[in-house]
Amino acid sequence: METILDLTKENIQDVVNASMEKLVVLAFWAGQQPESVATVQTLEQLCRGRFILAKVDCEAQMEIASYFRIQALPTILLLSQGQPVDGLAGPQDAAALSALLEKHLPPVWQLQLDEARQILAANPDDSQLQQAIALLTQALQAKPGDDIRLALADAYLQAHELAAAETELNAVGLAGQDSYYQTLMAKLQLAQEAADTPEIRELQQKFEATPDNLDIRQQLAKALHQAHRDEEALALLFDVLKQDLGAGNGQVKQVFLDILTAIGQGNVLANQYRRKLYSLLY
Repeated sequence: METILDLTKENIQDVVNASMEKLVVLAFWAGQQPESVATVQTLEQLCRGRFILAKVDCEAQMEIASYFRIQALPTILLLSQGQPVDGLAGPQDAAALSALLEKHLPPVWQLQLDEARQILAANPDDSQLQQAIALLTQALQAKPGDDIRLALADAYLQAHELAAAETELNAVGLAGQDSYYQTLMAKLQLAQEAADTPEIRELQQKFEATPDNLDIRQQLAKALHQAHRDEEALALLFDVLKQDLGAGNGQVKQVFLDILTAIGQGNVLANQYRRKLYSLLY
């Protein structure tokens, strides 16, 4: 269901049913009442998908207005589980409307977590995975917790960002190490084993023996990227760029940029390293 809609006799039952799962805000207004128009506009700005805003044009939907016994415009009614739970009558500013809504809405971090979980459960593509990672990162900043860390680790694993997934799983406390955690740890171990190819091991040995060899460093970074170990690959190259942007006649920077391009514009890790590179350039 759309999150902002006009309430009519045809869809009123659908809207009431929707209130069983999501808060519904009924906004009674009329075009001849500028204050009610302004209140509805404010609610539209506050919605942002957090609730269903059902607008009732009392000039066109007099039966609905009569059913709810509306006596003043604007009137705001909140429906939850099919029942009115709160409301306000008369013109309202944004602060009053926000205060009313916050009493009944889940916190933003919970909505972000729920949305990310829905994405992860639906066989997401790369762009959707990055959207989930962004949502969960924001949620974790607002409300640090193991449930968010586990979902974020899951997103990183699906995006083949193994180092980031390992970081989140290592931060999960004992109380959060449930069956979901154990499943993710098993997936991480399998992914790490699959990403640890003989070619990478050989290049790592050569690199450890000759850390100043830029050709070996670039070969290792490329191999790590092919194995979806992008954070390790980018860190390996950035360590050189911090000292000399023109290292290897510019080849190190070119490989670094090629990996960023291959990862994609919306990738959180790529954006992080783009900012780091820009800080060196400017």
